[in-house]
Amino acid sequence: MLAAAAVCPCPPLLVPEVAAGAAGEVAGLRGACLAAVGELAGVDLVVVVGTGERAGVWTEGGTGSLRRYGVAKAVRLPLGGVDGPELSPALTVGAWLLEEAGVRVPTHAVAVRPDTGVERLLGLGRGLAELADRVGLLVLGDGSARRSVKAPGYLDERAEGYDRAVALALAGADAAALAGLDAELSAELMAEGRAPWQVLAGAAEGAALSGELRYEDAPYGVGYLVASWR
Repeated sequence: MLAAAAVCPCPPLLVPEVAAGAAGEVAGLRGACLAAVGELAGVDLVVVVGTGERAGVWTEGGTGSLRRYGVAKAVRLPLGGVDGPELSPALTVGAWLLEEAGVRVPTHAVAVRPDTGVERLLGLGRGLAELADRVGLLVLGDGSARRSVKAPGYLDERAEGYDRAVALALAGADAAALAGLDAELSAELMAEGRAPWQVLAGAAEGAALSGELRYEDAPYGVGYLVASWR
């Protein structure tokens, strides 16, 4: 059963070595993420959920590299484990967050394609919630990448309202609202968090969790949201 969830964005800039001179600009975001992830320490199993070019499941370990960002550093799931199949970029950031937060519990990881349909995502979430008595999810995904004229997708005036609606759903642990996110609109707004958030929605059905929104902002024109469900 789902006992806790940490919802975080997954920009590589969270890693100080990657951010370099900009590390201070995202210190508040990083701190909020680590606080949320740290609350997963008491569960029986953590499942890291993020997007990937290909769907995949890691149950026997995985390795993520930061070399694509110019940093000679690798992270592993579970922490301290042996090398395993390559993690997607989102899951790599998740592995780093678990390492930095000192969460050392059995860990699996799941990558979903950003265009996966809602019913499949909800079903996946329901299945993940049944993997242990107390399951924790680390859910990784950014909001809209169209929050300003300098954003990766340029400005879309619908983006701020979309991210605000997601923020309210996360603050209220409103699984139904996350399940109702429109896949087409999410794609138009370049909100890759839609798919992982809907996995969370499926896992949270009947869990009666409360939510806390820890961070809401759009530095660099991308919506970043951090929340804890417990």
